[in-house]
Parts: sequence; C-alpha cells; structure tokens
Amino acid sequence: MINVRGMTLSLHPFFVILMLFSVVTGHFLELITLFVIVFIHELGHAGAALMYGVRIRSIQFLPFGGVVEIEDQGRLSAWKEIVIATAGPLQNGMMILFALLLRLAGWGDGAFLSYVIYGNAMIALFNLLPILPLDGGKILQSAASLFFPYHRTLLWSSRISVGASVIVIICALAPLFQGKGSVQLNLLLIGIFLLYSNWVDYRNLPYRFTRFLMHRESMYTRSRADGELAQPIVADPAKHLDSILRLLKREKYHLIYVMNERGKIIAVLPEQRIISAYFATDRTSWI
Repeated sequence: MINVRGMTLSLHPFFVILMLFSVVTGHFLELITLFVIVFIHELGHAGAALMYGVRIRSIQFLPFGGVVEIEDQGRLSAWKEIVIATAGPLQNGMMILFALLLRLAGWGDGAFLSYVIYGNAMIALFNLLPILPLDGGKILQSAASLFFPYHRTLLWSSRISVGASVIVIICALAPLFQGKGSVQLNLLLIGIFLLYSNWVDYRNLPYRFTRFLMHRESMYTRSRADGELAQPIVADPAKHLDSILRLLKREKYHLIYVMNERGKIIAVLPEQRIISAYFATDRTSWI
C-alpha cells in the first residue's frame, strides 16, 4: 500500500495471488504488462475525475481493472460520472491503436505487441460489461438515473449486478458440472469478487440514498442558475415521506403538490421541506 498526496495505491489480494501464480508458471512478464495496462486504465479514470475537481481517495488494482474511490460530495452529475467511467476503456483503446501502429511500422516485438493488443481488448471489453462495479455498470447506472428515480436506479442496478455476478460464477463452474473440464479459476475469482462487491453495495443502499438526499441542495442551486423548471410530484397527505423521496430524480429539482381526495391542491412544497421533515422523523426501511 502506497500513499501519494493523500491518495492510497494498493493491490487487491486477487492481484497478489495472480502475481505469485505467474512467478511459479513463468508468466511474470505478461503479468507486469497487464499491471501497466491496468495502471494506465486507472490513470484515465483518475485524470477525468481530477479534471472535474474531484478528490481521489484511493486506487485499488485488480487483475481485470481497478477501482477508483472518489469523494464527489454530490457535485458530480450523471454525465460527468459517465465521462469518468468511460475514460478508463478509452485509454485501452488508445493503447491498442498505438500498438497497432508500432506493429504496422515493424517496430518492436510482434508477439509482445499482439499480447498488448489482446490484453487491452480483454480488459476494456470486460470492464464495459453492464455489471457494477465495472465501468459498464457505472455507465448504465448513471444513464438510467437520467430517466428514472434515483432510489429505483440504485436498487435495480444493484439487484441486476448481484444476479449477473451469480451467472459469472455459474459459468465458471459449468465445465465441472458438465464433466467437460475443470473449474475456470480466473473467472470464478472474478465472479466471487463481483458478487461480494455487489452484495456489500446492495446492503449499503440506504446509506448511499441518504447521502444523495443530504446533497440535494446543490441540485436546487444548479436548477436556479440554469433557469430550469421544477418537475412536479403529486402526493396525497397520507403518503409516507420515504415514498415521496424515492420519486426524486437525480438531475431534476422537484416541487411536491399535495392533493386531497377531491383532487384539489392543498399545498405546494419544495423538496427541501420534505427532506428536512424526513430527517426530523424516524426512518422506515428503504428496501
């Protein structure tokens, strides 16, 4: 673990296991190349995050990519998150193009350049799978938050990712069940990591949604500055606060129209009033 200006760089235990395995099998050069590819991939994410003024807490390296932990404090829009998530695979694409140009020019070792191209392609394509915490999952979640309420987006993206992680594990174990070969160890380790990460993420959903509510003031400031119209939410007086808050959209500012049983509007409340009332009362379960 290395600390650079408040940013922690570390290797995930799976990466350490793979490193030891590569030494035993004589594939250490390939692993070092893979590490450099992953490092440049993560530098793409880090560079995009710094471009938006976001503080980077840590970068953890995995065999198939890495995890950049950022501290946005509610300042990142969905589009900025998409740009940050896309920046990693974009670096892989640039490395593939560079290696192709070197190979076409006849410079360097052809076999090594082919491995660089293959490694970059595999890391980029795998990370673009629509599973959290992979880049594809982050892109899909951010894009979905533009159209659906944020709580629903968090809930279903987590559920889908947990299910997809189970499918990855089943695919890794399938040859064993079919009697056609041994377990695909690399794929099994990846599946276990994805399942664990997504299960933890799913259990932390109430915390993530609470943090979203705490930073909604920035949405109000942004909407006023841009002159955007507030999006209405219609509710009856008996509706629970958490049910109303679950309807909030990430990129929209809301006004809540409270209507009685005769369809008459009896109050128009800004979303801040609902959020303040929620934090002043006991909370119910979010899931």
